[in-house]
Amino acid sequence: SLPPLAVHIQTSRALMVISLLLGFFGIIVSVVGMKCTKVGEEDPVTKSRIAVAGGVLFVLSGLCTLAAVSLYATQVTYEFFRESTVPINARYEFGSALFVGWGAAGLSVLGGSLLCCSCPAKERRGQQYYRQSQPSTSREYV
Repeated sequence: SLPPLAVHIQTSRALMVISLLLGFFGIIVSVVGMKCTKVGEEDPVTKSRIAVAGGVLFVLSGLCTLAAVSLYATQVTYEFFRESTVPINARYEFGSALFVGWGAAGLSVLGGSLLCCSCPAKERRGQQYYRQSQPSTSREYV
């Protein structure tokens, strides 16, 4: 049978699964909260609050990803500089997956932050929005 995985790998795996779930639910909530969709409430204030909730889920997803990738990178760094009998050229180094993970975490936090900025202004809360009819641009000539 296989030997058990190290604790830092199991922790990173659990954080990444949590991050994936938060991101998935963040997508669903954000789509419902978009102004251009007809799903859910028609009130723009409620829609923007739903979009902010999706943004919070994206920020949490990005932070979980950042924690998982940084935990693994810390362990790689510790193993690299630890005194051991393994030659330096055979030790682990940062791979491209760590950099992709840091980039993904940064983009997820940035996107979630932008969604959180869609919160309505305080003076507009509670007011109902009505579409104004546009004046006709065609003129009749007599």
